[in-house]
Amino acid sequence: MTNPRTYAAFFHDLVAVALAWALAFLLRFNFDIPPEFVGVAQHSLLWVMPLLGSLFFAFGLYRGLWRFASLSDLQHLVAAVVVGGLLMTAAVVFLGLGPIPRSVLILHPLLLALMMGGSRFAYRSWKEHRIYGPAKMRGQPVLVLGAGEAADSLLRELHRSGLWYAVALVDENPQKTGRSLRGLPVFGSVANIGEVAGKYGVKHVIMAMPEAKSSERRSAAEYASGAGLAVMTMPSYDDLLAGRLSVSNIRRVELEDLLGREAVSLDDQGLHELLTGRVVLVSGAGGSIGSELCRQIAKFSPGRLVLLDSSEFALYKMDEELSHLCPMLSRSCWAGDVRDADRVDEILVTEQPAVIFHAAAYKHVPLMEDANAWQAVRTNALGTLTLARAAQRAGVDKFVLISTDKAVNPTNVMGASKRLAERLCRAQQVDGGTRFVTVRFGNVLGSNGSVIPKFREQIARGGPVTVTHPDIVRYFMTIPEAAQLVLQAGWMGQGGEIFVLDMGEPVRIVDLARDMIRLSGFSEDDIRIEFSGLRPGEKLYEELLADDEATLPTPHPKLRIARLLDRMDEAEREALLAWLVPSVRHAAEVKQGLKLFVPEYVGG
Repeated sequence: MTNPRTYAAFFHDLVAVALAWALAFLLRFNFDIPPEFVGVAQHSLLWVMPLLGSLFFAFGLYRGLWRFASLSDLQHLVAAVVVGGLLMTAAVVFLGLGPIPRSVLILHPLLLALMMGGSRFAYRSWKEHRIYGPAKMRGQPVLVLGAGEAADSLLRELHRSGLWYAVALVDENPQKTGRSLRGLPVFGSVANIGEVAGKYGVKHVIMAMPEAKSSERRSAAEYASGAGLAVMTMPSYDDLLAGRLSVSNIRRVELEDLLGREAVSLDDQGLHELLTGRVVLVSGAGGSIGSELCRQIAKFSPGRLVLLDSSEFALYKMDEELSHLCPMLSRSCWAGDVRDADRVDEILVTEQPAVIFHAAAYKHVPLMEDANAWQAVRTNALGTLTLARAAQRAGVDKFVLISTDKAVNPTNVMGASKRLAERLCRAQQVDGGTRFVTVRFGNVLGSNGSVIPKFREQIARGGPVTVTHPDIVRYFMTIPEAAQLVLQAGWMGQGGEIFVLDMGEPVRIVDLARDMIRLSGFSEDDIRIEFSGLRPGEKLYEELLADDEATLPTPHPKLRIARLLDRMDEAEREALLAWLVPSVRHAAEVKQGLKLFVPEYVGG
């Protein structure tokens, strides 16, 4: 106890003990204490104060700062006072320490908790007013969308900030309309946000609705942007629970915020069984999905995380990121091509992974359609087979293939090559060996080469924003959600399954373009949308299940298992392996071969 402020706080609490003790006696005797009890009150303080003082330290009342007194601090304070009251009662009853009235033993803890807690929060209120009170004179006025717990936390942070100050709140809940939160009025109906903003001369609105459904956030953002307001948002609900709310985290609303999906529920115990203490290899570790898999896997403390990628720069970036996120994580980086059997064997023999997540692939549909068609097949199909065979030789427990909705009834080379990879993985499955699991999902928001970064660049250049077709739709999920569900499927899979992720409802791409234009502060008069026509191999919609497939539910609500009817016999397998050998094939030849080995492929 070397800090002078700790001495001061301790002295304050001892004074509070004495004052509460005296007040308890005064209340017991209606402010007319008999002379014999005056002495009892004075002498009993000689053991009451040391007892409670030691409890205050034992319960850590002096570890925090009064300026930041919180509910947690109050809980520790109450616990110390209650335990003290119980010990004092025991001392009086069993040790006979003075004829102290029972009502005093009841009143004293109540009065003491009130004095100690009240003084702490009074100090915090005075300190914050003294430091942050003038902030309103320096900031910009802002409306807050939502009037729940998140909004209450946001208002506290805004009060401390010199950047913003809230003037009113808007909430759809009719029970909150007309009421106030921290002295600010709550208005009803987000549809009227333009009127409220005009009344207060506000140009900005902050969404404090982290628990709301994506449709509610989308509607609120549309009304706000339609009223000419700059729409901002606070951190996610997980960030709030972790205490990561600050004004510096408030940012412009992004499309991901409006398409946000419900949080994924993970079987942590099962994932610890799959990952903790084991060697885990991720191919394509520098890509969008591969890098997120690395981040998620690192949370479960693998024995070693092995990163494999053909891109030196991608490996370097991911290794640097992991060195900051998880400095104690054992990891190794291998530059290599999954089509190189010797290199893959070298890596697996050296590292001896127990689990492999195979995310390395060519994924861009138009680029892989003609001039690069054979490279797509060799990377996506032959590369998968090469890594799968090496995994079997190395005794890998589980091999998880990352597939795509474009593998269902494919109309392009990329989708057909991924369907071929799925078939090859199932063909490799044998009892008692490596368990091969496939996970199939749609587009992920913000991944490399996806439509959203492209739209963002086009808007930054002043337009136009190009959409291939007015009716084209796609399934979307966030990259973290996709990675988490891949891990969950990897644990649940027993070998030979194709897991299908619940992608929610499909979204029209033109609607995404309009949302992004509005969220960027423009209208379609400022930045127009142009329709460029479907690209080679592109479909108006994607399917997650083929026509001849059915699904079975799993214990996880966002995962289903596809039941495939086709099986690759030995003769077809041998013919396919021979077809994959040449290093060069022309696009027409590639597409003809794909029709033979992927019967549902309709491209050409």
